[in-house]
Amino acid sequence: MTFSPRVFSGIQPSGDLHLGNYLGAIRRFVPLQETHATIYCVVDMHAITVWQEPDALRRATREVAAAFIAAGVDPKRSIVFNQSQVVQHAELAWVFNCIARMGWMARMTQFKDKAGKNSENVSLGLFAYPSLMAADILLYKATHVPVGDDQKQHLELARDIAAKFNNDYAASIAERDLGIDGQFFPITEPLIAGPATRIMSLRDGTKKMSKSDPSDQSRISLLDDADAIAKKIKKATTDPAELPLELEGLKDRPEADNLVGIYAALSDRTKAEVLAEFGGQGWGKFKPALAELAVAVLSPMGTEMRRLLEDPQTIDAVLRDGAERASAIAEQTMTQVRDIIGFIR
Repeated sequence: MTFSPRVFSGIQPSGDLHLGNYLGAIRRFVPLQETHATIYCVVDMHAITVWQEPDALRRATREVAAAFIAAGVDPKRSIVFNQSQVVQHAELAWVFNCIARMGWMARMTQFKDKAGKNSENVSLGLFAYPSLMAADILLYKATHVPVGDDQKQHLELARDIAAKFNNDYAASIAERDLGIDGQFFPITEPLIAGPATRIMSLRDGTKKMSKSDPSDQSRISLLDDADAIAKKIKKATTDPAELPLELEGLKDRPEADNLVGIYAALSDRTKAEVLAEFGGQGWGKFKPALAELAVAVLSPMGTEMRRLLEDPQTIDAVLRDGAERASAIAEQTMTQVRDIIGFIR
């Protein structure tokens, strides 16, 4: 007997969703609906590990939900909700705070990157949020999580927490016959993305595409119109050399590697296939082709997002319905967790 295949993934509502968010995560959500039970969450509790302006947080939460739907996520087939409406996320996160070890958290490279030299002044939530991420996943006993390179370490921590819970409470799990092959929580597997999982800045191929970059030309926003998308690609930084014929030729050419990777991801091809078509040609040929492809893929989604955002009540209704469905699963898990760890109810 095995756990039923289920995917969980979440995106922070940090505002200004961009091409990196789409290719690294959102676009991959749609085909998974064909093969798994799928749960897609706007993780607004994660967002408040740093201070958020309340109205901006609400707008950003709706923007992520709109992006899910505009990209092709069907709220009737998938569960789409925002995290704060399902209180069991916080409850299980506290249990996991008591399972995880300080040393595990201290090794998280994302915390070190975000905290920098001011680790004494950041919120406790920022330090402990990988425990909440583990709760997000395991609350639904998700068997698979689509991850990019920057989230692999957090998924490994979730796996460690699941294994420690299963081990620490093995006797209680067995006594209540709540495990599958001795496991209450599954050891969640990653779903590794294809080409261009890490989208870099259009101005500097050594830096990740980010909303925090001061230059708007560094990123393609999912709300950009067709004209803005085309202009940003045509102005993207490149080097003077032609595109190489082989993958090896992209080494030490970060801007070229980034643009080829974007083309590959948008066209569902490999970088090698893209170079087989464009290798030996100059940027004057490749950039217009990339701009045309990006506009064809992204512009309809941006139009649909803008339409949805003009009707926030409809988005809120989708999130409430998803939260009710998510809560039913979450409460079943937490009822069993409370029994396993010895809480009286």
